[in-house]
Amino acid sequence: MSKSSQKPVFYSTNPNAKNPFEDKEMESHPPQQQNLKVWLERKAGNKVVTNIKGFIGSENELKALATLLKSKCGTGGNAKDQEILIQGDFRDKVVVQLSSMGYNVKKAGG
Repeated sequence: MSKSSQKPVFYSTNPNAKNPFEDKEMESHPPQQQNLKVWLERKAGNKVVTNIKGFIGSENELKALATLLKSKCGTGGNAKDQEILIQGDFRDKVVVQLSSMGYNVKKAGG
């Protein structure tokens, strides 16, 4: 996980203190203002995963987009830390789907 995607740490001795960084929803951008990058990664066991990075929005929106992409590809995956992982090599299919939804998408990597 990169440092930019980590949440800030909050320390307090007050048992009633609220973390100012907690429950902050990331401001959502419309698809036309998002620049997503899609590439393939090899995971342990030589498994291929389609990786989508660059999404700006809430965790719920990220999970909804991941669910849609997983259903279009007919496979599993997950979404967390502003990143979507789709099991298998679906880079072309994901790029076409995201483009049709209005996202700015680029293939990255080899």
